[in-house]
Amino acid sequence: MAKFYMISSLALLLVIGFVSGFATKNDEIGIYDLKKGNISLKLTNYGGHVISIFVPDKHGKRADIVLGYDSISEYKNDSSYFGATVGRVANRIAGAKFTLNGTLYKLVPNEGKNMLHGGPKGFSKVVWKVKRHEPEGHAPYIVFSYKSHDGEEGFPGELQVIVRYTLLHNDRLSILMKAKALNKATPVNLANHAYWNLGGQNSGDILSEEIQIFGSHYTPVDNQLIPTGKIESVDGTPYDLLKPTIIGSKIQKLPNGYDINYALDGSGGKRLKKAAIVHDKKSGRVMQLYTNQPGLQFYTSNSLTQKGKGGFVYKPHAALCLETQGFPDSVNHPNFPSQIVTPGKTYKHVMLIKFSTL
Repeated sequence: MAKFYMISSLALLLVIGFVSGFATKNDEIGIYDLKKGNISLKLTNYGGHVISIFVPDKHGKRADIVLGYDSISEYKNDSSYFGATVGRVANRIAGAKFTLNGTLYKLVPNEGKNMLHGGPKGFSKVVWKVKRHEPEGHAPYIVFSYKSHDGEEGFPGELQVIVRYTLLHNDRLSILMKAKALNKATPVNLANHAYWNLGGQNSGDILSEEIQIFGSHYTPVDNQLIPTGKIESVDGTPYDLLKPTIIGSKIQKLPNGYDINYALDGSGGKRLKKAAIVHDKKSGRVMQLYTNQPGLQFYTSNSLTQKGKGGFVYKPHAALCLETQGFPDSVNHPNFPSQIVTPGKTYKHVMLIKFSTL
């Protein structure tokens, strides 16, 4: 097991890449470990990225199951959001604008005329402070915090955000995202953008993996992937994944692959609900995802071509993303669940991920 130690020079990190257990002051970029039992994580406070997650297969062999890079500089140049914490508003906002309480807010577009994942300098491109870090023990955890200023990327009001990653017993990972609007009402929709491949990050594509998504409805989109405002049944469509389904068996029925938001069943309560199950039969790894959010973006890295960890080249369908979230572009669709957080109220987003083998 790698020990937790200090390196004084950030330049050294940029030259040699990641060093296990690297820690820095709050205003610097560091790499942090969490380890409990069979599971270990590496994270960085640059963009709140998850760098790696090692879990065992059915034979006890551990492998890294998330895509990523070997150096901080690559994360700074990343356009795929590998393992990032995205916000202030994840997913797309049509025309990079919305009206709130009679005021039109013009945002910074970064996908044509639309905004994606908080803009060109969203939360995935800032340095988060490290509030606390316990790398080992009963429940290893790390807490990142960030204060977003009024007008950042065009959004109104100051926003105080924390993200906490915790390893729990029985091979579980908890991700808690909380935000408080300090002086103005503002939309908030944070998401974790990990790219999962349960066979291992360098094992090829995910087309043979089996998925089940507990959403009987979805939000159709136009040719710019902006929701039309409708909420339709998955029945009779390739989006029907209510029963365990091999991803490759239906993906050819879609123009490019999956990139769609599901309206999760059982939304509206405070209790966590099951959002998805993924099973890689070759390795035996299983991932179960629970959340308190109403939506889940299922994305199969349809146009990915990127050199990643160890020089491995990630190609289309090299991974899948399961981004629990509010519905995309909800600020422009009053019939969608609201993402507006007012001063005195707290936004809370919970993900619970259970790892096991079959």
